[in-house]
Amino acid sequence: MTDRTAFRTCPLCEAGCGLEIELSATPDGGEEVRRIRGDMDDVFSAGFLCPKGSTLKHLHEDPDWLREPQIKRDGRFVPATWDEAFEAVAAGLKPVIDQHGRDAVAIYLGNPNAHSLAPMFYNRTLIRAMGTRNRFSASTVDQRPKEISAAMLFGSVTVPVPDLDRTDYLLVLGANPLASNGSLCTAPDFPGRMKRIQERGGSVVVVDPRRSESAEVADRHLAIRPNGDAYFLAALSHELLARGAAPGRLAPFTTGLDRLPQLFAPFTPAAVVGRTGLTVAQVERVADDLIASPTAAVYGRIGTTCQEFGTLSSWLVDVVNLLSGNLDREGGAMFATGAAGQPSTQGEPGKGRGFRMGRAVSRVSEQPECFGEFPVTALPEEIETPGDGQVRALVTVGGNPVSSNPNSGRLDAAIEGLDFMVSVDPYINETTRHADVILPPPSPLQKPHYDLALLNFAVHNVANYSPPVLPLEETQMDEGQILLRLAAVFLGEAASGPAAAEAVENLDMATATGMASGAVKDGFGKVADRTAEDLLEAVGERTGSERLLDIALRTGPFGDGFDPDSGGLSLNTLETSPHGVDLGPLEANRLPGILRTESGTIELLNDQLLSEIARLTELLQEETPEMVLVGRRHVRSNNSWMHNVRVLTKGKNRCTMQIHPQDAERLGISDGAAARVISRVGELVIDAECTDVVRPGVISIPHGFGQNAEGVQLRVASEYRGVNTNLVTDEYLRDPISGNIALNGVPVTVAPA
Repeated sequence: MTDRTAFRTCPLCEAGCGLEIELSATPDGGEEVRRIRGDMDDVFSAGFLCPKGSTLKHLHEDPDWLREPQIKRDGRFVPATWDEAFEAVAAGLKPVIDQHGRDAVAIYLGNPNAHSLAPMFYNRTLIRAMGTRNRFSASTVDQRPKEISAAMLFGSVTVPVPDLDRTDYLLVLGANPLASNGSLCTAPDFPGRMKRIQERGGSVVVVDPRRSESAEVADRHLAIRPNGDAYFLAALSHELLARGAAPGRLAPFTTGLDRLPQLFAPFTPAAVVGRTGLTVAQVERVADDLIASPTAAVYGRIGTTCQEFGTLSSWLVDVVNLLSGNLDREGGAMFATGAAGQPSTQGEPGKGRGFRMGRAVSRVSEQPECFGEFPVTALPEEIETPGDGQVRALVTVGGNPVSSNPNSGRLDAAIEGLDFMVSVDPYINETTRHADVILPPPSPLQKPHYDLALLNFAVHNVANYSPPVLPLEETQMDEGQILLRLAAVFLGEAASGPAAAEAVENLDMATATGMASGAVKDGFGKVADRTAEDLLEAVGERTGSERLLDIALRTGPFGDGFDPDSGGLSLNTLETSPHGVDLGPLEANRLPGILRTESGTIELLNDQLLSEIARLTELLQEETPEMVLVGRRHVRSNNSWMHNVRVLTKGKNRCTMQIHPQDAERLGISDGAAARVISRVGELVIDAECTDVVRPGVISIPHGFGQNAEGVQLRVASEYRGVNTNLVTDEYLRDPISGNIALNGVPVTVAPA
């Protein structure tokens, strides 16, 4: 019998689907989840739900999900109180910092942080308290090239997204929305939105070395060679210019347009055939379609970012949108307006400080800093290499870098040799098994939720807030409190007892005061005539991440400016709107107002991009490797998060090496038999799946598997026949501008095992 129904947003991927959660009372006076289904009244997802969303109950009840801190004693993890855990953290970190300085401690932030409200607010507080230059995150395993290219063009991380609900032509490169539900493009029911493009007479074209699930339902599939995206997009740009295409309204606000014809001159459709594997007719038809379609949008994702030309390919996606006249217009590539604010809606409209990177370089290989972080490919060498500034201790927050980073065998060995490690993580996985202390956050059902980052990439402007569905258990701690208490340890505050609680409270207030002060200092904002004290008093009794969210919402583009009678947004508004608030479709003609470049224009070119175009030109005639590796994902998994949920892992083995039958016959590999994959850095053995969904010369292996290392305590995941594809990815095969690793196009040798 259902005693209560709760509504919340699913936090497991970028789609942000609404959930309807039925709960019933338990004999001990608590509650349990009976059923989870899509919220039919959600203003964004309208009932759509993928298989992952219904498993929040399984995650919450997972016996391997840690519910109290763990301290390693004599090589084994044992439960501890929170006071004991933080005392152990303080004791472990103090000698490292005292003897070697703060740069001897590094931090790694994993992908789950973008899906959790407290880390989005408090990780910054933690990093400031640590005082280290050695900051790393999963961003350089994923989207950093797109962030950089957008910042170069527009002055901040203002990423255009396809206007899926109004476009007539969608060109998708290196993305599989039917499996991913969209990425850097928040769009519940992405598959349905693609179908509706076709139903209204439009077309969907998918460019991918693999005939993915999305390619299967598209109007056309172009089986490009891995690493061919930049060549294909450069050829499209060449053809658009040759056909007289132009940015239209945006031309006066764009610098560098006059140089494009010369830069793209070498990239004729005929010249790029060897690099793309596409015919001249295929390239020309796409160019013609982009011009002929009433509206069109180009969307590129991980296949375009996680490759050798990641930043250039990401830049070229928006160059094609610009040249075809589809940037910043209905049905084209548009800009979301996040209700909690973003750099493009703060400060003086139309200009800003612009984007800078490389303000520092890493100690060993001099990798440039970007957005305050170094590429994660530099982390192993920073741990291994002796000298001043050597990393000797590590903090991980919601990350599993041993699984998700290239040449994971090297990183695994490096982490094992650290003096001390502390992890904020609910599981003992491939990475956290090396930790000395694990501080577990609550389950998704026990945390408030708001998609602070992801709604900045939404295809429709909305706002959804979800209070916790279930309370914390006695042994658990709020996620924000964990991060603040860890920050307090780095500041030398008491690690336990009432003094620790007071330090956390002071840090929380300081974080809120800093946010309020920033809002009132914005002379173009809604509260320029107020004081930080006014704002904090108006927030009232709220504390923690909810207090910060209320400030962000009320000072954001749709906020009430702390005037409750204005009709604008506040956290109160969202709390009384459990199905979300519809803020309207994406708006056209936001440029140049949202530009934050120094020139106040779209800045097309800089020295780094020109250097990459020159490199692309030089490699036009270079032969491609005989066999290369690309990744893939499945709708039932999300990186390495979801493999401990049996309902998602049951069925046939999904961790296989897909190989074209022609290659399999040539190499003597049988369908279902074991194959050996070898690269410069390592090798693995995996079951072969002979199929023509991949083009010849390509093998495809999914990422996120392989949770069967010694010490991992994931009962379901450890049983799975998966292997870690990052045993063969190469940390030195990366995009030169961003340092982002190339997970696609990795040269490999394949043979029978």
